[in-house]
Amino acid sequence: MTADSKDDLLQGTKVFVVEDEAAISMLLEDMLLDFGCEVVGPAARLTTALEMAENESFDVAILDVNVAGEPIYPVAEAIAKRGLPLVFSTGYGGAGIREPFRDRPVVQKPFSQADLKRTLTGAVAAAKQS
Repeated sequence: MTADSKDDLLQGTKVFVVEDEAAISMLLEDMLLDFGCEVVGPAARLTTALEMAENESFDVAILDVNVAGEPIYPVAEAIAKRGLPLVFSTGYGGAGIREPFRDRPVVQKPFSQADLKRTLTGAVAAAKQS
């Protein structure tokens, strides 16, 4: 894969966002739009996120690990059942991710636009290869 085709990989990608902090959610949406992505959501509560994870059309998800005090894992399980890639977003780093999701990519808060793009591109590219 050339650098150019990797840059285009996110163009038109539908990204499901689960984030309960409004400021982070808006920042994330802005970054995704800059990458040429289409934002699905965002969902700020676990029940909404779970319903959307099961019913919405998207290519990849970015999941805040702790949504309004509730762990995101039921949503991650629903997305994994659909065979879709996901990226965790957390201030705790990869060490805070539970099994069986420790192999999933993590973007650590606070993250830069470059960090997000690299992590998201890697997740989408890996999913397309499998």
